[in-house]
Amino acid sequence: MEDIDVHSKTAQLKNTLLDYHCIPENDWCLAKQKGDVTAWRKLSEEFGGFLYKIEGIIEDDHRRIVDYIRPGPYRLHWDSLMMTMDIIKEFNKDCCVMCYTTAGQLLNIVSPREFIDFSYTTQYDNGILTCGNSIEYEKVQPNCVRGFNHPCGWFCVPLQDNPQHSLLTGYIQTDLRGMLPQKTVDLAMASTLVNFYVDLKKALKA
Repeated sequence: MEDIDVHSKTAQLKNTLLDYHCIPENDWCLAKQKGDVTAWRKLSEEFGGFLYKIEGIIEDDHRRIVDYIRPGPYRLHWDSLMMTMDIIKEFNKDCCVMCYTTAGQLLNIVSPREFIDFSYTTQYDNGILTCGNSIEYEKVQPNCVRGFNHPCGWFCVPLQDNPQHSLLTGYIQTDLRGMLPQKTVDLAMASTLVNFYVDLKKALKA
């Protein structure tokens, strides 16, 4: 595992996600819409794929929502894409390195992926930001392709007129790697992000 300067890493991650959160609306192109959840995309400055933005309102407290998203006991039980998750190193209660694997997608055209991510959760405005990105790690699990998450994150803030409802905005840019046509990657990413909201809402209600 690469040496991690936690203070520098967390500051850089937070600033990068704040920059994404300030990108003008007309810079985004619509990728997919389902119900009250909308996904947009624009070319990533990190790699040859897209940076996705996805947004929707969830009827729950923002702190509880983030607890279901961040690394911890909830995520593995409701996220249909996530197959395994292990904390490799914990720096403090809000900062860790985790290893997780995802299921195959599109009738397994997209085979299972493994990710090693640095994860950080912090306060943002009157809400919470939970974010992360992949790091280099030598060990690769058999039958998995090592994917790479460029800076990603979720902003979750309570609505001013109804604090028990929250606006959840995500920024995702994942390099799935392997021998995949870009159109296949794009189809998988947009659908996966919308389904993420559907699964999350079901889990919170349950």
